[in-house]
This record gives sequence, C-alpha cells and structure tokens, in this order.
Amino acid sequence: MPVTVELSILVPVFNEEESIHYFFQRVDPIVKELVGSHEYVLVNDGSRDRTVSILKAMAEERSDLTVINLSRNFGKDVALSAGFDYSRGQAVVPMDVDLQDPPELLEEMMAKYREGYDMVIAVRKSRGSDSWFKRMSASWFYALIGRMSDVAIPANAGDFRLMDRRVVEVLKTLPERSRFMKGLFAWLGFRTVDVYYERPERAHGHSKWNYWKLWNFALDGIFSFSTVPLRIWSYIGTLIAMVSFFYLGIIIVRTVVFGVDVPGYASLLSAILFLGGLNLIGIGILGEYIGRLFVESKQRPLYIVDNVFGYGGDEPSSAR
Repeated sequence: MPVTVELSILVPVFNEEESIHYFFQRVDPIVKELVGSHEYVLVNDGSRDRTVSILKAMAEERSDLTVINLSRNFGKDVALSAGFDYSRGQAVVPMDVDLQDPPELLEEMMAKYREGYDMVIAVRKSRGSDSWFKRMSASWFYALIGRMSDVAIPANAGDFRLMDRRVVEVLKTLPERSRFMKGLFAWLGFRTVDVYYERPERAHGHSKWNYWKLWNFALDGIFSFSTVPLRIWSYIGTLIAMVSFFYLGIIIVRTVVFGVDVPGYASLLSAILFLGGLNLIGIGILGEYIGRLFVESKQRPLYIVDNVFGYGGDEPSSAR
C-alpha cells in the first residue's frame, strides 16, 4: 500500500489513564503545524487500568488514531515493534506518553529529516533530573557496553527519535525475540544526526521502571550485543591455569628440597570455594546465552494482538 501519511507518532502505553488526554493536548497542535498528514499509533501493552476504554473512546472520535491492543503485557520493546508493524508514515517517531519526550523537539527533528537524514536521535544533554544512583549506573552501563559491543550505542539516547520509512522497513525484518531496541536502532546504521534536549519531569502518572527491571534491561543489552562475557572467561581460565602451574612448581620444589608438609585446611578450602565460585559465574553467563538461544529456537510470535481500534483497521496481522 502506498505511503500517504507524512508522520506517524508511535506511543506504547501501560497503565497510563492519567496521561493520555494531556499527551494529545500537548502534541496535537505541534504535529498539525508541522505536517499536512499524520497518524497516532498507540500500543496498549496489557494495561490493567482504564487505559483501554479511554483509547477505544478516543479512537471512535478521532480519524487519525489507531489503537493496537495487545493480548497481555509483552514489554515496551515488543510494544514498539508492534507499533512499527502498524505504522504507515513516511517518518515514524516513537515517543513516551508521559511527555518526558518533549514534543517541541519535533520541529527540529523534522527539519533535520528534511535535510536528508534517515534517523534523527534525541539525546539528553544531562541527567540532572535523575537520582545519583541512576546517573552513575547509566554512566557505567554505557561505558561498559561501549567497550564490549561492536555497535556504537549512543549514551543518554532513548527510543525518542525520528526514523525514515526505509529504516523502519529494515527494522521490521529483524526477527530476534530478545529485543534491545537501543542496540537494534544503532545496528541499523543509515545517515544519522543527533539533536539535544533537557528531559523534563514526568507530567502525570508514575514510572513503570524499577531497579530490578533496569538491571535486566542492562543484561539484555550486554548479552544481545556482545560476546565479550563469553570470551573473557577463556582469558580468566588461562590466567588461573598459569598461576596454578606456577604454584604447582613451587610445591614440587618445596617437597623435593624440604620434604612433605601438611597444607593448611583453610587455604585449601579457600581455593576450592574461589574456583567453585568462578565456575558458577561462568556457567551462569553461559546459561544467559543458552537461554536466549532457547527462546529464539521456539519461534513463538513476538506479540499477539487482541484487537485493533480506529483508523488502522485489522492490518497487517494479529501476531508476529
């Protein structure tokens, strides 16, 4: 089907009944001034509050709104993937409904896009609004993954970006089930430019992220885009073997020269516990990769759509 929509605004939502109306009040005037034709694609990711009923009522009133209602909570990255499948715009912009992605930046992003860039990335100037621990953990994560990954993943950049239709079409061909979207965006390449902004406080509602989810998010990023955790254990094993052979030589020389002595129980137990701990860590890292292979091998659908409301109809498919 030929693309007739100039801009798609893609928004995953989860328990956001307080934020939806404010989002449209803020974004609508900006989008209508920027482009001649547009659409909103909102993906309900298994909300348990009134989000679905609010979106359904809005879809009946608006001719520019498509609501993709997933059968359960699949996670934000999967919800984004569903939204990309249903978007029709020549340019697509994923945004958060909490207005921490300032819609005023759309004007600068569209200007860069019209200059010929395929992807315009919104990058935070600072993390002053975050807690000290979140700032430090984010800094450590981006520094670590920057050294470990073959793909340069921009620091302080989230999902908020503008993407050309051909970039979206390539993204839709990526089949993996463990989806670290920041890494997938970076892996695509194309002609890219950054625009910078200060991230405001959340306008309404509360964040669905906690430290446990952020920890798992970081693990997904590392294990999806680097084999360094596997490779490093080869070096650790080699180093321990070299130290062990060196120490074995010392024991043999001491035995020959000074005779047999009785080694200490504490030192023996410490060595066993140390090496056992290293083995368990190595097995755990190996298990992370095997678990991802297990998930990929089952080839289950990435998501399941319960129903679709509004402008977009029932295309393209109820599952992918």
